[in-house]
Amino acid sequence: MTLQEVTELEDWFKSVELPKPPVMLFPGTEIADVNRFLEVQFISLRNNPESKTNAPVIYRLKALKLLIESNL
Repeated sequence: MTLQEVTELEDWFKSVELPKPPVMLFPGTEIADVNRFLEVQFISLRNNPESKTNAPVIYRLKALKLLIESNL
């Protein structure tokens, strides 16, 4: 993921109404504070957006985006 793609994804999350917690992202994965979750995930991506270690971060963010889009 490029830095531009990270910025676009971050902007998307800023432009939508975030779900009220708790959010069940996956079975056994509950997000208690959506804003904090996004903040932590994007810190990692901004620091090194092309790192392969960020693959799980990207996966979680895309899953949350899909969850939000399906409830719009």
